[in-house]
Amino acid sequence: MTAKERFYVTTPIYYPSDNLHIGHAYTTTVADSLARWHRFAGREVYFVTGSDEHGQKIQRAAEAKGITPKEYVDVIVASFKHLWEKLNIRYDDFVRTTDERHHKAVQAVFQKIYDKGDIYKSAYEGWYCTPCETFWLENRLVEGKCPDCNRPVEWVKEESYFFRLSKYADRLLQYINEHPEFIQPETRRNEMVNFIKSGLEDLCVSRTTFDWGIPVPVDEGHVVYVWFDALTNYLTALGYPEPNELLEKWWPADLHLVGKEIMRFHTIVWPIMLMALDLPLPKTVFGHGWLLFDSEKMSKSKGNVVDPLVLIDEFGVDPIRYFLMREISFGQDGNFSRRALIERTNADLANDLGNLLNRTLSMLNRYYDGRVPEPTAAPTPVDQDLIAYASGLGQKVDALVQELKINEALASIWRLVGKANKYVDERAPWNLAKLESKDELGTVMYNLLETLRIVGLLVKSFIPETGAKIWAQLGLEDLDQKTLADTAWGLLKPGTQTRKGDPIFPRIEVEKEEAQPVQQEQPKGEQPKAEQPQAGSPEGVLISIDDFMKCELVVAEVLEAAPIKGADHLLKLQVDVGDEKRQIVAGIALHYKPEELVGKRIIVVKNLKPAKLRGEVSQGMLLAASTPDGRLELVSVSAAIPPGARVK
Repeated sequence: MTAKERFYVTTPIYYPSDNLHIGHAYTTTVADSLARWHRFAGREVYFVTGSDEHGQKIQRAAEAKGITPKEYVDVIVASFKHLWEKLNIRYDDFVRTTDERHHKAVQAVFQKIYDKGDIYKSAYEGWYCTPCETFWLENRLVEGKCPDCNRPVEWVKEESYFFRLSKYADRLLQYINEHPEFIQPETRRNEMVNFIKSGLEDLCVSRTTFDWGIPVPVDEGHVVYVWFDALTNYLTALGYPEPNELLEKWWPADLHLVGKEIMRFHTIVWPIMLMALDLPLPKTVFGHGWLLFDSEKMSKSKGNVVDPLVLIDEFGVDPIRYFLMREISFGQDGNFSRRALIERTNADLANDLGNLLNRTLSMLNRYYDGRVPEPTAAPTPVDQDLIAYASGLGQKVDALVQELKINEALASIWRLVGKANKYVDERAPWNLAKLESKDELGTVMYNLLETLRIVGLLVKSFIPETGAKIWAQLGLEDLDQKTLADTAWGLLKPGTQTRKGDPIFPRIEVEKEEAQPVQQEQPKGEQPKAEQPQAGSPEGVLISIDDFMKCELVVAEVLEAAPIKGADHLLKLQVDVGDEKRQIVAGIALHYKPEELVGKRIIVVKNLKPAKLRGEVSQGMLLAASTPDGRLELVSVSAAIPPGARVK
């Protein structure tokens, strides 16, 4: 990597017809995380977002409220900025299309393309979707409605200016063919190529039936079409049209990050505008999938819009950021549900990462008064396996991020977390302490702490507050100054005084949370989550013998055990409870290998209400105990006790 590497990333500029929902938060969180990572990797970064404030839809909404369009959008744009602040978004510029600098840029773009002969005046007669601000040919409509939003269209007839898209169709196809990285993922590229080949019509780029927009410079009775206006924002942020260092340094953009529903504007209209301006095209336009709610696209009319501010207030910002990037394969549609958010938070953040930090620092306080020991013992093969994976992880994550494989990058980090938790069990520091193996104990503790240091660095771009908390509890400083090079193994200084704090991710109590809605409604068809083995159950609560007898505790023999794809902490058990065979899903994969469980006689709660976990039905709950160090052991009995025997 050289000092000259740069990364200019943009989100779409969002339309302030209403407050933003979790889908908008997804796009911007990904862009912010990419920007943070590239800075961490030593690259110069410019990150731009904004608001698209013109158009007939805004004018009508403002008129309905009895206020001016500017008054209307000012309130909503303020809510955008508030949400980005709450989500810990750090952008370099926020472009409003009502800014004077943007008016200047749009009029310059229009004038230059007009002077070139690529914009001409004619009359428009056809179908227009006001919510999407999109013109449609009749053969593109679906049952007479807008093919994008499925809402009614209006017949529009007016004098307009037109942009010669058709002139550039062959040139654009050639460019896409020669630059396959321009449109990503491949499925979107194929869709756009097919759309172009079906025939491009010249684009209507002005309107006269309303006035909330930027005046056309050659005819002030017209306003510039909202998409022609909005797309220019990527140049506005760089000071266009004036020649300047910002424009020279950052254009072309490295990545336009957009939702798949606006790919056509960004990969057909926008590149043709740039060709007409004699400007280079963006390196990549990536169309990510939709964030669905209960497998349906979010919309106000369906009442399934999820407010990210409600989620942030309830769960904190980092669980939301982590869920959005870890749960969804970038580029594909993903499903949001409250249950999935809680499960991912409890499993990955509370059980895996939070518990690793807490148990490691607890042992360090017990054995070394909280100070990082010197690693003096020769590494064992188990040590070497952990060190080898941690040592190469920074470059691996960087490669995945550059390929826009965000969820895979996070999964690779959590594999290190999983290895570290397994390492604790395999090396058993508590046993080393009993044996007074001080050199070996010190080495094991150092390896765990150094792993946590590296994890803190690697996660800080994606979940910034968590990275800072890990760093602080490790007693370290200057996190913002650290770079990818600092993920090399062995940089934690022995003697560092750690500062153990409260658990960074308290486990979410499922029953309590399930009773609270994300917005107005709960996702349909969800069942309560199966309880997972955990320490720290309530103390001091007295129950009667009748209360205890409500729990049907029985002996069960494990017949089969297998992992669940995509759920690193879960195992699926087939058990014999005496009179029938059942399936139980349990969060014990970090403590037991499947083959270790087969034949074991364990204790289960037989009469627990069935639940669905990661798509698998769980028909009971097993009993386990855990130590202060985080080790977990199933409650079991000898083979002399038959399956189905009641525990009293």
